Amino acid sequence: MPIYEYVCLECGSAFELLIRGDEKPECPSCGKTKVSKQLSVTASPQTTGGEVSCCAKGMCPAATGGCGGGACGMGGPF
Repeated sequence: MPIYEYVCLECGSAFELLIRGDEKPECPSCGKTKVSKQLSVTASPQTTGGEVSCCAKGMCPAATGGCGGGACGMGGPF
């Protein structure tokens, strides 16, 4: 079940919702159903020359060869 991003056309609030089947999304701020689905970008690791590119690379001593392996949780100052 995908999570979609929406903007409420009534109050302008931006929000994300997990939508199942034919459910109509409802704005959590005002409760209206007049919303617009937004184009969202999926997250994926970026590679450069076979190496993972990460903003936290080199900040975590537990990470060897890149981030995202779960070794450090990427809790650094990004």
